[in-house]
Amino acid sequence: MSALWAWAVLAVVVATSVIVVEGGRRLLAGRLSHRWPGAGRVARRCAAPAFTFAVVVSATTAMPYHLLHGQVDGAVRHALRIAAIGATTWLVLRIAYALSDPPLARLMRIEGERNRRARRARTQMLLLRRIAAVLIVVLAVGAALFTFPGVRAVGAGVLASAGVAGLVVGIAARPTLGNLLAGLQLAFSDALRLDDIVVTQDIWGRVEELTLSYVVLRLWDDRRMIFPVSHFTEQPFENWTRHSSRLLGSVELHVDWTVPVEDLRAQLYSALQDNPLWDRREWVLQVVEIQPNGLVTLRALMSAADSAGTWDLRCDVREHLVGYVRERHPEAIPRFRVGGEPVAGGAATPSPGGAPPAADLGPQTAGGASSGVNAPDDPDGAPADPGGDRAVRAADGPARPESLRRA
Repeated sequence: MSALWAWAVLAVVVATSVIVVEGGRRLLAGRLSHRWPGAGRVARRCAAPAFTFAVVVSATTAMPYHLLHGQVDGAVRHALRIAAIGATTWLVLRIAYALSDPPLARLMRIEGERNRRARRARTQMLLLRRIAAVLIVVLAVGAALFTFPGVRAVGAGVLASAGVAGLVVGIAARPTLGNLLAGLQLAFSDALRLDDIVVTQDIWGRVEELTLSYVVLRLWDDRRMIFPVSHFTEQPFENWTRHSSRLLGSVELHVDWTVPVEDLRAQLYSALQDNPLWDRREWVLQVVEIQPNGLVTLRALMSAADSAGTWDLRCDVREHLVGYVRERHPEAIPRFRVGGEPVAGGAATPSPGGAPPAADLGPQTAGGASSGVNAPDDPDGAPADPGGDRAVRAADGPARPESLRRA
C-alpha cells in the first residue's frame, strides 16, 4: 500500500506541475496578450520546454527512490539529473530567443537614415545571441558529462595539465578560433553588417547571413556565395552601404564629334525629373575623353537611394539616351572616318588619287547620302556644303568645368 501511495503521489505532483504550466500559458496567451502582445508569442514558443522542465523537476522531487534498489536507483537518479540539465538548457535558450526576436524584427523595419545603425545593432545582437547560445550549450554538455565519475576523473587530470592541453587545443582549433574572433571583429568594428551591399573578388552580393564561421552573400540572381568570416578580415572588399545606402551611377556613351552636348544634357535632366528612382541629389553630363579612333566619350552621373535603384536608373537613362540620339541626332551615331584631315575653314584636304576628302563608314542620313561624303548639288543648283553640320569640327572645347549639379 505504501508503494502504491508513493507512485500515486508522484503522478499527482507531475500532473499538478503540468496543470500549473498550462494555466500560466493560457494566462499569458489569453488575457495578458491583449495588453502585452509579446507575452503570447513568448508563451507559445516556450510551452514545450516549460512542460518538459516541469515534468522533469517534479519527477526528480517526488520520485520514491527508497522503492528502487541497487543499480536502478543510481541509474534513475543519473538519468533525471541529465534530463534536468537538458530541460533547463532548452528552456533558457527558448526564452532568450523569444525575448530577443521582437527587437530584432523591429530593427528590420527601420528605413531611411537610421537603417545603417539599425543593421549594425541587429548584426551585433545576432552574434551575441549565437555566442551566448554556444556558451550555454557547452556549459550544459560539460555539466552533463561531469555527472559521470569517469569523466570527472579525466577532467581533473586535464585541469592539472591545463597549459599543455590548452596549447594542443589551441593549435587544433586555430581555424575555428580565428573565424570566431574574425566574426566578433566584423560585428563590433562596423565593417560589415546584415543587408550590406559588398563586392569581393568581383562578386556583387547582399549580406544575408553573418555567423561566427561564415558569411552568406545573396547574389543578384538569387544564388548564394558562402565565404569564411576570415576572408573579410584578410582580404579587401567594397562596402557600398557602410555610411549610407545612397550611390552614384554612371552611364557612358561613345558618340561622334557632331553630338550636341548641351541638347543631351538638357534631355538627361528632363529624363531624370520624370524618373522616380532619381533621389534629386546630383546629376551631370560631361565629355570625359576623346578616343584615338575619333569618338568622344560622354559620361552621365546620377544619384539614387540604394544600389538596386542605381542599377535600374542607369539602365533607364542608358535606354533613353540611346533612343534619343538614334531618333533626333542620327549624325552623332558612332562612325569612323578615312581620308584627308579637316582644316580650320571646314574644307578637307584632298586625299591622293582623287578620293573624297572624308568618307564615312557609318549609316546614311535621312536624305539618303552618307554623312561626311560630298553630296550632289540640290535641284536649285546650290552646291552641298562640306563644312555644314555633318562636317568634322575643327575643335571641340572641353565639357563645362562644373561640379555635380545639385537638384
